Amino acid sequence: MDWVALSIVIACLLVSAFFSASETALTGASRAGMLRLSKQGNSEAGFVSALFAMRERMIGALLLGNNIANIGASALATGIFTAWFGEVGVLYATAVMTVMVVIFAEVLPKTIAINAPDRVSLLVARPMTVMVYLLGPLLTVIEGIVRLLMTAFGIKIGANQPILSPTERLRGAVDLLHHEGKVEKQDRDMFGGLLDLRELQVSDVMVHRTEMVMINADLPPEELVAEVLATEYTRIPLWRDKPENIVGVLHAKDLLRAIRAAEGDSTRIDVSAIALPPWFVPEMRSVSEQLKAFRRRKTHFALVVDEYGEVEGMVTLEDILEEIVGDIADEHDVVVAGVRAQPDGSVVVDGSVPIRDLNRAMDWHLPDQEATTIAGLVIHEARSIPERGQSFTFHGFRFRVLRRERNRITALRIVAVPRESESDEKKPKRAGTAF
Repeated sequence: MDWVALSIVIACLLVSAFFSASETALTGASRAGMLRLSKQGNSEAGFVSALFAMRERMIGALLLGNNIANIGASALATGIFTAWFGEVGVLYATAVMTVMVVIFAEVLPKTIAINAPDRVSLLVARPMTVMVYLLGPLLTVIEGIVRLLMTAFGIKIGANQPILSPTERLRGAVDLLHHEGKVEKQDRDMFGGLLDLRELQVSDVMVHRTEMVMINADLPPEELVAEVLATEYTRIPLWRDKPENIVGVLHAKDLLRAIRAAEGDSTRIDVSAIALPPWFVPEMRSVSEQLKAFRRRKTHFALVVDEYGEVEGMVTLEDILEEIVGDIADEHDVVVAGVRAQPDGSVVVDGSVPIRDLNRAMDWHLPDQEATTIAGLVIHEARSIPERGQSFTFHGFRFRVLRRERNRITALRIVAVPRESESDEKKPKRAGTAF
């Protein structure tokens, strides 16, 4: 009989190990990965997804099965050791079962499961599904008792909401994978840029009117054609009377067709006839909505206006795509050195460089809620327009104004400020004083 009882104890320990491994694997498995596998036809992943859908019932079955197995093994072992050693056998049983349960029924199976949660989840999915349905009636009673107790203590069921939104949880998961070396920085930045589209406004990605290339529509045709050919852009806004009064957008391809139709005689070209009507969009529109609008209208160019209808800048499809994939350059782009790393560890930055681009290039985390460009951030923090040579320290960096033109900061030197702990480590340690 002792051998039968010992066999039952070992079987209970194996069952407990199964439930421990299942608990760790099913709570640590990737829901997204299982959903992907189930769509690819993996039936085991379908069982795992079904268990995720009844998460409370699954956890209840895991805990109930694990406790029944551990308590049963401990009770049988106590009886065996008491029969062998008398009353002192209770102490022996407690010591032996504690070691057996901790090592073989808890630590070992959970360690195996945590190293490969997805694989172990696929292995235990079917038997766990059976256990959930077998223990279903008992779990229903337990859940009812728990809910009554929670109500009695004034705890609202379902009142606790996640601290982070699903978007932020996705971002955190990608950051963690990047930290572990499983996702490259470029891929992490692209994914982050895609998630940021809903949070960004058109004003955050537009080209400001001070940097726009525009042409006077009243120029003689030959001068206008010469100016268009001198630019590296294919879409050029046309203004009349004053630069703020944009009357059309000239496409370089349409101009070339007109030149061909006029047999090369640019004086016969009527620019107003071939210019496209301007499309104005509000600066507070979200970037994701603007991307959808570009797709609906099948165009790549829009002019941005403020709440008073004044032109603030322009936005293109390329500007939005660059928020996702980073800077896009072609053979006609003018290379502008906006961010220049120096040998001493500092970085010289043009004032017009967007904060988001600088963060992406240097892997920094400067805030971009109050300003779009790095010069705007310095002005916002300084609460004034700094003079050349002035320095400011904020957000863990020291900013020194290198150049200023009128009211615009055109160049800055940025140096990371070491933390106090780092600076203390760099200080030479003084020798002890002899008495």
